[in-house]
Amino acid sequence: MSEEDESSKTEEPTPKKLQEARDQGNVIQSRDVVNFAMLGASALVLTAFGAMMSHKITLIARAFIERAWDIRVDDTNFTVIIGELLLGIAVSLLVPMGILAIAAFAAFYLQFGLLFAPKSIEPKLDKIDPIKGFGRLFSMRNIVEFLKGVAKIIVVGAAAIFLLWPEMSSIDRFVFTDVADTLGEINRLALSVVFLVVAIVAVVAGADYLYQRFAFMKQMRMSKHDLKEEFKNQEGDPHVKAKLRQIRMEKAKQRMMAAVPQATVVVTNPTHYAVALKYEDMMPAPKVVAKGVDAVALRIRELAKESNVPVVENPPLARTLYALVELDKEIPPDTYKAVAEVISFVMRRNQRSGGPSKPLAAGIMAATSVGSTVPADDATPPAFGQ
Repeated sequence: MSEEDESSKTEEPTPKKLQEARDQGNVIQSRDVVNFAMLGASALVLTAFGAMMSHKITLIARAFIERAWDIRVDDTNFTVIIGELLLGIAVSLLVPMGILAIAAFAAFYLQFGLLFAPKSIEPKLDKIDPIKGFGRLFSMRNIVEFLKGVAKIIVVGAAAIFLLWPEMSSIDRFVFTDVADTLGEINRLALSVVFLVVAIVAVVAGADYLYQRFAFMKQMRMSKHDLKEEFKNQEGDPHVKAKLRQIRMEKAKQRMMAAVPQATVVVTNPTHYAVALKYEDMMPAPKVVAKGVDAVALRIRELAKESNVPVVENPPLARTLYALVELDKEIPPDTYKAVAEVISFVMRRNQRSGGPSKPLAAGIMAATSVGSTVPADDATPPAFGQ
């Protein structure tokens, strides 16, 4: 990747980016944390179980040596004795090895939790490409890891020499010391070196984990273009979504305008609002088939006039219906009376002019009234909701 591309990656990785990396087995992990856990567990095992393991192994070895006269290479007894020897050693090491296994698991788990990444073991051609393999071998990451390893060896070696150097002047005393005392002294010095190394590795592990986290997050950084592409893939292209929304609105508007000629009446503000209502005898209540404000309201009025659909001015009712009722939904009960008066007015006007009158249900309806400017007479309004 070019330097320009690297410099453009200034944004923190998204959760989706981190999850994709995790699915590939790419997570934050420090080998030094694992080394620290294993060394610490080893020191604990040597301190807590060293004497016991040494005693058990000594007993097993003694029993084996004492029975050496009974062992014949061509005898089946040899297999039995060797089996008992190995089983005894395995049993004595069972608890210490269990502690080491738990320490290793804890070191990995505390870094990245439980990880199942089958994609990381899928065969890939670039893994067997010798050119790419050579490039990975001498990558900056591997060079840094190599230099870190050399530095750790130097530091640990120097610390061990610093600890043991004062003992070198008195090493000749072991010539006149009992073997058991000599072994005890060697054990003491060995434990001192082990705990010193554990302390050094603990510091190195903490620093390495912070470095690995920094390097990982830097590798996972995204450019603004990457963020936009991810958003498009997850949520869809905003431009495409806006275009689709516009198309849907246009189609809905076309369907709405096509319904105006079939309306029973259009209630207006008179200029800012227009609501087209449709009511037939079998319908429970009138429903809104078209509505709009300003330019859309003007177009509804024009279509109504072209189709000879009555247009009635009732500003309070027009505003109420526009605000409360969605397209193709029935009007609410508290507008029944006002709408019934409007439809009744349309029926009377059609009858007086000799025009067609659509069949409407008859009866008396009880509902809360919305203000009306429709003239009243003795005609019975239609009943809704019955």
